[in-house]
Amino acid sequence: MFSRIAGTGRYLPEKVLTNFDLEKMVDTTDEWIRTRTGIERRHIAAEGETTADLAERAARAAIDAAGIEPTDIDFIVVGTTTPDVVFPNVGCLIQERLGIRGCTAFGLEAACSGFMYALGIADKFVRSGESKRALVVGAETLSRIVSWSDRDTCVLFGDGAGAVVLEPADEAGILSTHLHADGHYGDLLFFPSGVSKGFNDLKSGKDFVQMKGNEVFKVAVKTLGRIVDETLEKNSLDKSAIDWLIPHQANIRIIQATARKLDMPMERVVMTVQDHGNTSAASVPMALDVAVRDGRIRRGDMLLLEAFGGGFTWGSALIRY
Repeated sequence: MFSRIAGTGRYLPEKVLTNFDLEKMVDTTDEWIRTRTGIERRHIAAEGETTADLAERAARAAIDAAGIEPTDIDFIVVGTTTPDVVFPNVGCLIQERLGIRGCTAFGLEAACSGFMYALGIADKFVRSGESKRALVVGAETLSRIVSWSDRDTCVLFGDGAGAVVLEPADEAGILSTHLHADGHYGDLLFFPSGVSKGFNDLKSGKDFVQMKGNEVFKVAVKTLGRIVDETLEKNSLDKSAIDWLIPHQANIRIIQATARKLDMPMERVVMTVQDHGNTSAASVPMALDVAVRDGRIRRGDMLLLEAFGGGFTWGSALIRY
C-alpha cells in the first residue's frame, strides 16, 4: 500500500508587507533585499490572528480539494514553530474546529523542515493502514518571533499555512521520504528562550530569531545537495526524471544552487519566495498548492520536495503526483 496526495490547500493573511514598507522601518532597501533573498513581499498575520486560524483555512481548502468531508480525516499532524499555546497542540485545536473527535492529532517542531517531517510521519501511518485519510499541515506566524528592528532577519520571514490530504493508493504516490538532523549546528539559527529555559522580556529586544546567515547558507547548500543524491539513489532514478522541484522558500540563491544540482532550469522550479518570503514549515505545502492550482503540476508528474531549517533539520520527499 502507498499514500497519495488527494488534495492541497493554502491560506495567507490579508496584510501584505512589501520591501518598500520595510525601508521605512529599518535601514534596508528593496534592491538589497531582492538581490540577496529574492523576496519582494510577505504576508503578516493580523492582531489576534493565530497559527491555528491560518492552519484551519488551509486545511479546509485541502479537504475540499480532496472531495471529502472533515469527518473523513482520521489523522492530523501539524508542523509549526509558532503554536498558539503550549497546549492543547495546534493539531488538537484544528481537530476541534473541524468537528472531528477521537483521531490522532498532534503538532511537531522541526523549524522550516516541519512539514517534511509531518509528511514523512503521515505517509508511514497511511502505508501501514493505520490511517485512511491523513491531514498534514505546515503553518506559521513567524512575525510574532522576529525583531522588526533587526534588518538581517525581519526582511526574511512571513506568515501562512499550507496543507495536504493523504489517502491510500495501490500505486506509488509518495515514493520515499528522507528526514535528518544535526544538532551540532544549533547555534547558527535559533530562538534564544522558551518554556523551560524561561522567556526573556520581549521589550528587552533579546527574544527574536537569531541567525548567522553566511554560515547557514553554506551548510544548507551542501546538505540539500546531499539529500538530492540520497533521494534519487534510493529510488534508482536519474535527475532527469524529476519534473518539478518544490523547495523550501527561504532564499533564491539556495533554491538556485539546488536546481543546479539537478541540472534543472528555473522554469521547472516552483518559486513563491518573492511573494511569501520564508514561511518556515508552511513554505513547501503553499508552493505545492500554488503550482497545483495554477495548472503547472499535473497528475503523473514527478516532484521533489525539500526543506532545511534550524536545528539543523532537513528533509525531502519524492512524489508521483
